[in-house]
Amino acid sequence: MFKRPEDEVPVLTEEMLRRLDRPGPRYTSYPTADRFIEAFGPAEYARALEQRASGALVGGTPPLSIYVHIPFCESVCYYCACNKVITKHHDRAAEYLDVLSKEIAMHAALLGQKQSVSQLHFGGGTPTFLSDSELARLMDDLKTAFKLSPGAEISIEVDPRTASPERLKVLADLGFNRLSFGVQDFDPDVQKAVHRIQPHDSVRDLMLSARDIGFESINVDLIYGLPLQSPDSFARTVAQVAALRPDRIALYSYAHLPQRFKPQRRISADQLPPPDWRVKMLGQGIGGFIGHGYTYIGMDHFALPGDSLSVAKRQGRLHRNFQGYSTHADCDLIGLGVSAIGRMGPTYSQNAKTLDEYYDAVRQGHFPVVRGLSLTRDDLVRRAVIMALMCQGRLEFESVEVAHLVKMREYFRAEFEALTELEQMGLVEVSEAAVQVTAIGWYFVRAVAMVFDKHLRADQVRERFSRII
Repeated sequence: MFKRPEDEVPVLTEEMLRRLDRPGPRYTSYPTADRFIEAFGPAEYARALEQRASGALVGGTPPLSIYVHIPFCESVCYYCACNKVITKHHDRAAEYLDVLSKEIAMHAALLGQKQSVSQLHFGGGTPTFLSDSELARLMDDLKTAFKLSPGAEISIEVDPRTASPERLKVLADLGFNRLSFGVQDFDPDVQKAVHRIQPHDSVRDLMLSARDIGFESINVDLIYGLPLQSPDSFARTVAQVAALRPDRIALYSYAHLPQRFKPQRRISADQLPPPDWRVKMLGQGIGGFIGHGYTYIGMDHFALPGDSLSVAKRQGRLHRNFQGYSTHADCDLIGLGVSAIGRMGPTYSQNAKTLDEYYDAVRQGHFPVVRGLSLTRDDLVRRAVIMALMCQGRLEFESVEVAHLVKMREYFRAEFEALTELEQMGLVEVSEAAVQVTAIGWYFVRAVAMVFDKHLRADQVRERFSRII
């Protein structure tokens, strides 16, 4: 019986954190979205939908998940790298919902009405930019086209600055059972520096209301590496968040890429914490949340021991999709709305990134897909390997060899040579039958997965990714 990484208590050193501080993908997919190509468009996406509808997918028809992107925000957060539209004109949502309704109907026409959906997530932007009636309309459109399974996970991202207890009650009545609060940091100076003011007490009161209403799960997002953050200030935020006892916590590293994301140009680079402070903040986050009783799920996620994510990790049932770690088995994912990413069988797709392009395509009766990817045999093998490492922390050679008809040691000869360095660092243990991520290695599982990324190994231009630390 092998030891799972969480069975051991890791000892993280600043030297190790610093040594592994490098850019790398988060592996919500493999290949990653930066590898999508324009040769995959509406026709290819429609063909993938038809294959699902006909039951022609190899390995059977997987469960179905839906992601809905609502791009609108009332104000800009300077750190944000999401696809968004900043406006205070709420009437702009009406046109968006009209087109979104058509896109939903187009999917139902190809897949057939009432396909069963086990997971539904509203992201953005700010989904709660929509009014109560607009959210109700969108849910009605979805329920007309699809059937939400009993016990389906129905989640929505909430801006604590604009939500109220009354609003949360409306969300519950519409069927949402999970909330995600964007907190990022509780320090007032940091909040001013990133243009997102939300006092601790207001977030606390909103979370208490959510508990009283009966939401099954509450998630809090945090970011370290923001301007004016320090180890001392971030330690206070970690303690404050832990005291609120959200069911799940996501701790992300801020990636400062002002050349790609215009809002970040309002952040002064000289206000960003230096690398050694970032390392300390990551250590504080990991140590702080574990010290407050949270289970480290993987990479940047924590959960209370009784949360379904923690249970899935203990039982070896973790999965990973474009929203991060999940308890749901590999799902086909329909991405709805501007810039939304989907997965259908052995393909990935992404919708148009601007409202004009998105509106034009759907109104002409075309799926608004502008790029994507049909996975090759090699992609599928590597995806299986990377997801096993990212989700289970263990790569069993036999399971990959049987499923994909390869000899691991031969197929990945160069990769096993590259693993030697990580093995010497104590991040992995390599045997004749498996690669086991160690207790310490679990905190750097992205670095382990990167060894098997063919695209990354061939491409040394890595500034497109956030840093591991």
